[in-house]
This record gives sequence, C-alpha cells and structure tokens, in this order.
Amino acid sequence: MSEWKKTGCVLCGQNCGLEALVENNRIVKVRPDKDNPRSQGYACRKGLNIAFYQHHNDRLTQPLKKVGCDFVPISWEQALSEIAEKLRSIVDEHGPRSLAFMGLGGLGGHSEAVFGLRLLRSLGSKYYYNALAGELTGLFWGYGRTIGRQYNFTILDHDRTDMLLAIGWNGWMSHQMPQARRFLDKMSKDPDKLLVVIDPRRSETAAKADIHLALRPGTDALLTRALIAIILQEGWQNQEYIDQHVSQLEQIDAWFRDFDVREACRVCELDYDQVKEVARLFATRKSSLHADLGVLMGRHSSVTTYLEIILLAICGRLFVPGGNVVPGYLMTMGAHTDDRNTKYWKTVETGFPTLLGMHPPNVMPEEINNDHPERLRAVLISSSNPIRSFADTTAYEQAFSKLDLLVTIDIAMTETAKMSDYVLPDRSLYERWDTTYFQLNYPEIYCQMRRPILEPEGETLEGSEILTRLADKLGFIPVIPESLYAAAGKSRLEYGQALYAYMQSDPKVAATMPFVVAKTLGKEMGSFNLAWMWALLQTVPRSFKENAARAGFKPGLTMGDDIFQAILDHPEGLWIGKVDPDNNFANLKTDDGRINLFIPEVEEWVKGITPKSEEEQLQSDGYYPFILMAGRHTDENANTLMRNPEWNRGRRACTLAMHLDDAERLGIRDQQIVKVTTEAGTLNIELETTADTRPGMVIIPHGFGLEFNGKIFGVGVNRLTKSTNRDRIAGTPLHRYVRCRVDSVASS
Repeated sequence: MSEWKKTGCVLCGQNCGLEALVENNRIVKVRPDKDNPRSQGYACRKGLNIAFYQHHNDRLTQPLKKVGCDFVPISWEQALSEIAEKLRSIVDEHGPRSLAFMGLGGLGGHSEAVFGLRLLRSLGSKYYYNALAGELTGLFWGYGRTIGRQYNFTILDHDRTDMLLAIGWNGWMSHQMPQARRFLDKMSKDPDKLLVVIDPRRSETAAKADIHLALRPGTDALLTRALIAIILQEGWQNQEYIDQHVSQLEQIDAWFRDFDVREACRVCELDYDQVKEVARLFATRKSSLHADLGVLMGRHSSVTTYLEIILLAICGRLFVPGGNVVPGYLMTMGAHTDDRNTKYWKTVETGFPTLLGMHPPNVMPEEINNDHPERLRAVLISSSNPIRSFADTTAYEQAFSKLDLLVTIDIAMTETAKMSDYVLPDRSLYERWDTTYFQLNYPEIYCQMRRPILEPEGETLEGSEILTRLADKLGFIPVIPESLYAAAGKSRLEYGQALYAYMQSDPKVAATMPFVVAKTLGKEMGSFNLAWMWALLQTVPRSFKENAARAGFKPGLTMGDDIFQAILDHPEGLWIGKVDPDNNFANLKTDDGRINLFIPEVEEWVKGITPKSEEEQLQSDGYYPFILMAGRHTDENANTLMRNPEWNRGRRACTLAMHLDDAERLGIRDQQIVKVTTEAGTLNIELETTADTRPGMVIIPHGFGLEFNGKIFGVGVNRLTKSTNRDRIAGTPLHRYVRCRVDSVASS
C-alpha cells in the first residue's frame, strides 16, 4: 500500500515543503508541496532526492562501541552508562573546560539543541561548537556591535526592494531565501527593479544580473570601503535618516573622506565609473543587500560585514521597507554573547570568543592538540561530520585521535563516527517529529513541525531522547512527582497547570525543564521533540505573542496551546506570526537607541585596507599562482548528508573548474586528472574547463570525498584547507581565498 505524506526538505536551511510517496516504509517518489505556504510548490533537485538521504547502506540501527579497531553492538543501557561514567571522570579530573559539544540539529532538525546545551551546562561546560560558527559568526558579531543584539541580523525585504546588491551570493544555487530562483528570475525580468551582483566569476546569478561587478578575488573589503567613500564624498548619504537613527558617524568619517576610490577600483580590477554608478543607485533607490560565503569566508571577513552594515546605515536602508530588516522568530538562532563580557568563555589555546553562544569549529583541533591542563579531552557530537565538513581534515583526524572520549550521535556511519569511541543511532529526520528555527522570512513567521512519515528501523532513538537518557544517567534530572506523569496522561491543559505548580515549588527545576517535559509529556506523546515544541510555545515572550495575534491567533492563556494544535493540524506548515512591518526599529537594542557605527577594536584593521596594502598582499609568490574557491554550491552537492552517490549518477558532480585560457596555458585539458596543491595538502581531481570561472581562480565543490560501499566519490576539499587560514575575530575559515597550484598528474 502506498500513501502520499506531507513533509519538508532537510538538505538546506530553506526546508521547502515536499510530499513523499511512501511504500513498504520506503520513500519511492517525491514532489514539491503546493500547499506549503512558504515554498508554494517550489523545490530544487536536492529536495526531490531525499530518498538517498534516508535509504542507504551506512544507516545506523544500534549503539556501537569501538573495541580495538572494530565496532561491536552493545545495549543502550551499557552505552549510556559507560559514556556517563567516562564523562564524569574526565570532567572531575580535568575540569569542565575539557568537554565540548559539537553540532545539534543540522539543517533539518533543531529540537534536540536545547537538550544538548542543557546537558553541556549541567556538566559545567560552555564550549559549544556549531556549523553556524563556521560561516556566520562574523555577521552576528557585526550586528551585535552595531545594533545591540547578535541574533538581530538582517535579511532583505525581498517583496518590497527595487534594487538588490548581491555580494558573493550565488542564490540560484545556494538558495538562502524562499523560492530563490523564482525571486531572482522575476527580479531580473522586471524593468523597474535592479539586480547587481558582486562576484569574481560569472555565476548563475551573475548571468541574470543587470550589472555584474567581477571584482578581483579577495578585494571585497576594499570595494566596500570604496562604495562608502564614494557616497560620503559625493554627499549621497541619507542625512535625515542618519540624524534620526545613527550615531558615531563622525568617528569613522575620516576612514572614507580622503580615501582614493579610483586607485581602489584599479586594484579591484573594476571600472571606476561603473562602481560609482552602483554606489549612486544603492544610495538613492529602495535598495537592499545580501552577502554570502564570498564575504563570510573571504579575506577580511568580519570587517567586510561591518563595512556592509555601515553602507546600509548611511544610505538609510536598515529597518525600513524594501531595505534590510530583522525577521521574526519562534526561536532565535542563539543567545547574544557579547565578546567584551568576561562571563562568556574564550577558547583556552586560541583565545576565540563566544559569538551567539558558539565557538568556531576551525579552532577545535588546536584546542585538543596542545599541552594546556584544561585542553579539550572529550567531545560529544550530534548531527555533524567535522572530519569532512570543516576546514583541515588532517588536523581534525590528528586531534580526534588524541581525545580521551569521542561520542557521535548520527543516522549514518560517517567519517567522524568511524573515529569515535561510541556511536549512537539517531532517528532520521523522516522518522521523528522535528522542526527548524531558521526559516528566515519577512514579515511572516513560518513553522512546520515535520511528523514521522516512516517507521524507524532497529533500535534508533530521537537525539533528544538519547541526550535525556544520558542526563538521567549523570543524575541531572530531579525526582519527578507522579502527579506530573498523571497530568500528562489527561490533557495538555491539566499538564500545563501541573508543570507550572511543580516549577513554582522548586525554582531550580527550571534548569532541567526540557528533560522533565521529555520524561513526562514526551513519554505520553511518543516524541520528546513534539513535547518540547508544546512547552516552547507556552514560554514565548510577549513580542512573539503580539506577532501571533497579528497572524490571527487569539490572545490569552491558551494561545500557546492553540498555536500548537494549529501546527498539528497543518502538516504542510503554516504562518504562526507576523512582525509589525511599521516598527522594525524595535529590534534596535543599543544603549542610545541608535545604530552605533564605531567599533574601536577594528579601527586600525579598516584603515589598513588600502589600495597599496591590498595590492601588496594580493601578489602571488609564484609557487601558488591560483586562488582556490574551496566549496561551491551546485545542484549536485548537499554537504555530507547525501551518503549514496547514486543520486548523481551520470553527472560531473565533483570537478576542478578552471578557465579555458588557464588550462590552455598549462597544457591541460577538460576531463584530465590534475593535481591541486595548497599549504594544507594535495589532491588529484578531474579538470573541468569553463568560460564562467575567472582566470586565475579555480573551484572545487564541497560535500564530496565520502566513503560509501568501500569506494570514495569525488574529493574532500577540506584536505586542501588550513584551519589556521581564518578570520581573526570570528575564526571562520577563509575558504574563498586559498592559494594553490595546479599541475598535470602526468608531468608532476
């Protein structure tokens, strides 16, 4: 018997709505869900291939323990008891800084995050490493300093903008907004709108642009400083907006007033008049800005983001219709953790701060591989594969081999799982209730609680249940009164009243609330994740309740439960809130209520980004003549979630893209195997020649080099990236600027 079931994609952060045809507990066909209010029948090739994420030979079905060089099946009782004992021993002997948590949630399921973080805090540690800190923490830092909260970063108001400045963003392939291809296609065809792309290469998005600034790789910061300088020198800034909403412009004005814009454009290899026209258009139109990994993983990463915020502010494009706005949330991506506050931990060896509650994966190998008495000795990993996903595979392998304890919770026997002491089988994102918190939309707030569409096989558990059981083994969950269990079996209303009474009776219980809810209501519902969604909706702040009321939910004591029931009634997803589009300035949380433009710690850094200094630093030493873009979004890659390469059968999914002229000069040809060498290592890869890649630049996509059925498909580009090639503030890797050389294998 077959049945179409509503679900969502879990392979990127857009989580587009899907319908899956399930037959004999297998996904046999997938189509876009036209009923999904956010994606409206939009889906890319990745989403239509979720069956390859779900069904493959690397799936885990029971707990495993490494004995010698092999893994042996063990019971949940043995696994959790031994892990708890080892964790307690390590923390007692070496202190809480010896423990870190990595992962939690991935791209499709965030419910377990609160359980993992509560477990980490209960053990005394604050070291949380997440993939977001491998990309976005420079962005979070910039907005935290200028508008007061790291989680209040902005997105473009895409429905109302008439000019989009896309910087280092190939939205046609990476999406990163609802229905990205529909939006970009519509914008490019609208004569009243303007699409401007800043990107070294002619990407799929750049090919649709009205204006393409094909800047020299690595010059994003120099160009952004030039754009600001042009606007201020020409007097195009929005002075009325500045007078009302901006402070500290006078402290940074000198950075731009005498800046040599023409010389900067020369170094960026751009036409001055065209750059000046882009500056004028951005300053005078209903403009917005979207930057992506070309900036976030490029030279001067955090400072480039900071300069982009200055650009938006002086043009009056923050918090306004058609500009860059703060979206609404059910749950923010993390907590505001100001790096100037000493209560937030810095990493022991490398000294990197906590940003949005996270530490950068780039530094973990060094935090393990050192002689500090509080070095990392135990790492718990959930829904993450750092051996393949993060910079410097070799450094990670060396570091992980020195840990006293490595535990991986995952659905597959990944490269990281193979290095672990214990491997715990998670249920897949189609075998459990789950949701995500980063569906960035404006002004609506979207939610889809994906329900199980498949029966779990083997002894798998929800990740949140695994973490709750581990917390129980460690003695962190208090004795729960029988009255709370009884109330969970009656009604959600009675349970809510009993839970409130229990929390009031002992305020310390609040710290363990996720575990308490899981063991009581979660047990009754058959899903710890589903129970936590209910609890979360009972504790939302007043601002969210106001947003929910604008979406049609009735204010009052039962609002949270009403929203929860609506979520259950709409498996296709629904709008659960709407922010006030006339009061986006409410997200401005600085002390003076204005956008603060001066960040003193980076003053010298910004002033040092000059045409002369950049030209000197961008010169090649001759041995590494190419710039490698390490990581590329395509229709054929999805991080390391798609283990089975069969979904790409017949496609050239993992190649080195090089400009035709460079290949001819080197005497190499399309489909030839070439050797790529960087400071970090060497890989052999198939060459693909193209006119779209900029001369002097080569590209390798991410998400490959995975071992499946004893064979390796493609190459793991992180063999070529050094973890020390990183942003000095956020620690994010500079994957878009890796010096390399390319040689013919035959002649090497």
